[in-house]
Amino acid sequence: MMLQVVVSNQTNPYWNVAVENYLVSRKLDDTVVMYLWKNHRTVVIGQNQNPFSECNVDALLADGGYVMRRTTGGGAVYHDDGNINFSFVAPYDLYDQQKQFEVIRTAMRDYGLETELSGRNDILCNGRKFSGNAFSKGQFQRLHHGTILIKGNIDDLSRYLKVRPAKLHKHGVASVQSRVVNLSELADITSDNIVPHLIKAFETVYGAKSEIIEFDDFVRKVEVLNLYNKYSSDEWLYGKWRNFTALRSGQFDWGSVDLSLTVDEQRHLITDVAVATDALDVNLVDTIRKLLVGTSSVIAPVAPSDVDKTIANDIISLVYE
Repeated sequence: MMLQVVVSNQTNPYWNVAVENYLVSRKLDDTVVMYLWKNHRTVVIGQNQNPFSECNVDALLADGGYVMRRTTGGGAVYHDDGNINFSFVAPYDLYDQQKQFEVIRTAMRDYGLETELSGRNDILCNGRKFSGNAFSKGQFQRLHHGTILIKGNIDDLSRYLKVRPAKLHKHGVASVQSRVVNLSELADITSDNIVPHLIKAFETVYGAKSEIIEFDDFVRKVEVLNLYNKYSSDEWLYGKWRNFTALRSGQFDWGSVDLSLTVDEQRHLITDVAVATDALDVNLVDTIRKLLVGTSSVIAPVAPSDVDKTIANDIISLVYE
């Protein structure tokens, strides 16, 4: 097994996500890649989220910031230059989520910080979140990426991100500030001095030396430029969401969901469903559409056998009760 490390020299989120997705697209056997990157003043949303319900888009853009839609599920997070982000890219046989989490936790121990995993995808220190993570599967590689909050501007985070009251109530806190922590409050840690600790932890956990790959080697590739153009496009970022109106909304253990239903009133049939969700499963939109489209708008459907029963029951209760 070989280890590779790529450290971005860009803070433009569209270059960073383009390189990340190029790494995921490669057919590279027997190699685990750790990719480290920073974004300047960016709200990152999940693949199936509505940017206008997750983010104060106008304020963010007016301040020179960015909206970036990633290719994984999960919720919205705020990036700025005071934080660092990581990606683990590995072929299916080498992908190990617990090892990947352990790299981050091992690096934290260098600063005397003990951490714990929590919920669907968070890492906590002293009971407060400093890292949110998301996951996806490519044809050849799997991806695990996340943010490490080190010295982020919490006021900006609160200004740009919209947080559902139901989510705050679920966690028993009054505001988003009380749920997160800047690691620089707890130790002498910066988004620059953490890099060698992450590389050392990567090598320690995997028991091998790593090869440093230059970021610019990827930026020059036509495939990366094409990805940059895609992920910075208006269609990818906003597309259908400008006209999205949620008719049903719910918060469940697996995540939040907003539904917009198109109903044929004469036949009492659901003919289309638009879905916004922070669920980690990027295929959930297809699951919900399979459950609802073509079914009666007045009689709850029976879930297909291959649809997750918990999610099916939650969606049925949301639509029909």
